[in-house]
Amino acid sequence: MFAERTGYIVWFSDSKAARGLDKYGTLHYLSRKMHYAVMYMNAEVAEETVRNLQRLPFVRKVERSYRNEIKTEYEKNVPDKTRFYGL
Repeated sequence: MFAERTGYIVWFSDSKAARGLDKYGTLHYLSRKMHYAVMYMNAEVAEETVRNLQRLPFVRKVERSYRNEIKTEYEKNVPDKTRFYGL
């Protein structure tokens, strides 16, 4: 059905050249002020794509995003005190 996607943060030195990063995956966000881009790519070709990204002259560093591994379902361990304040 849907391909497994992996997020990467790409740090770059030239923001004009960084616009061409969409050839390597889906460019989600591009920060010109802080010189980084957030992009998503298919997980099965991610290693090869990261190697190609690191060869580019304007790319400083490529980091994997751990956003999909962060727990987003929270449980409430504190008891509800609203019943103590009833009339």
